[in-house]
Amino acid sequence: MNTEKVDVLVIGAGPAGTVAASIVNKAGYKVKIVEKQKFPRFVIGESLLPRCMEALTEAGFLDAVKAKGFQEKFGAKFVKNGKICDYFFADQFTPGWNWTWQVPRGEFDKTLADTVEKMGVPVHYETSVTAIEFNGSDSVTTVEDINGNKSQIEARFIIDGSGYGRVIPKLFNMDKPSNLPPRKAIFTHTVDVNRAMSDEPNRITIVVHKKGVWVWIIPFSNGITSLGFVGNPEFFDQYKGTLDEQLRALIADEPYLSERFKDVEFVFETKVLQSWSSTTEKFYGDGFVLTGNVTEFLDPVFSSGVTLATVSSQMAGNLVVKKLKGEDVDWVKDYTEPMMQGVNTFRSYVTNWYDGTLDTIFFAEDQDAFIKSQICSVLAGYVWDLNNPYVKFHHNALYKLSSMIEYRDSLKKTKVTS
Repeated sequence: MNTEKVDVLVIGAGPAGTVAASIVNKAGYKVKIVEKQKFPRFVIGESLLPRCMEALTEAGFLDAVKAKGFQEKFGAKFVKNGKICDYFFADQFTPGWNWTWQVPRGEFDKTLADTVEKMGVPVHYETSVTAIEFNGSDSVTTVEDINGNKSQIEARFIIDGSGYGRVIPKLFNMDKPSNLPPRKAIFTHTVDVNRAMSDEPNRITIVVHKKGVWVWIIPFSNGITSLGFVGNPEFFDQYKGTLDEQLRALIADEPYLSERFKDVEFVFETKVLQSWSSTTEKFYGDGFVLTGNVTEFLDPVFSSGVTLATVSSQMAGNLVVKKLKGEDVDWVKDYTEPMMQGVNTFRSYVTNWYDGTLDTIFFAEDQDAFIKSQICSVLAGYVWDLNNPYVKFHHNALYKLSSMIEYRDSLKKTKVTS
């Protein structure tokens, strides 16, 4: 069996894997990426957040992505029963990037992978990891290509950015159930011939369809728009027929969508994704670190997936470089705790989205501009800014704000009726 030696083996060629690989490669270490699928391939997570831009910049990917002409994104719009709440990233509390992109992930991910290959990092597609043996921090990984050929890769360290594949957690029984309820998404890409009916395409639109059920509308620069419904699995049981027929019935039932997307062409057959939330018992071990969706995937509602993927890989890549240099690395303080800060902040917002707390805040009248700017920073992905009270106190700040708004509005109603 052929054996190859590298400093770092990266599992997965998505944003998590390529960002980490680039950072380690730029530090002068030999890196290799193995990827189970053939690129380009479809994946959700098409609306990026501004915090991603810092990771893409450090990885050296920004120019290549700009050259693709993807749709620029300047904020997020929330819609419910005719009410609209716009968040523009230019108004955010935290200093940083105030724009990003909306991207077909197949093309976006392929761009990052192609760019890291040009930097000198080989990417082996259609190659699966079948076994890993650790000897301290050193490892021997057995991989198998699409033709059944097996080989081994000796590495000083492994970065697992395998996303939903969750390679190391599955091989070493590290998976844990998420504490988020199971949810289901039904979605497709549409030929958006009626886009002129909207005020897009410069931001994502999220529509509250019913309590606990929402819609994403993500326009791309090529005239295609990603459209999907998300909710409890039981909600979708009332819709019969093929998946395409179910989605068209859902569109017809939502007034914000019914005219614009009536009878539009679907680019591919409607897809389903469900029970996606997952986590693991630890984010690192002797000789490996987990990044991106391998650590934890929450929910698509606030587009946190690619942000957590790129930022975790940015952190992990730099820590692996320190480790290879012989410097001490505190994986709890320098990696696990910061990542859990980000994950838990997003988790609070996801929970408060589904329980209706954020409905009260987003669609309130006479919103406080300063508070709105602080919440906007979270929606921009700046979930590590502890100067922001809606980050630092994420576990209860939204509940308190919602209660204050409800109390204020109740006083207004009392005055009107008295």
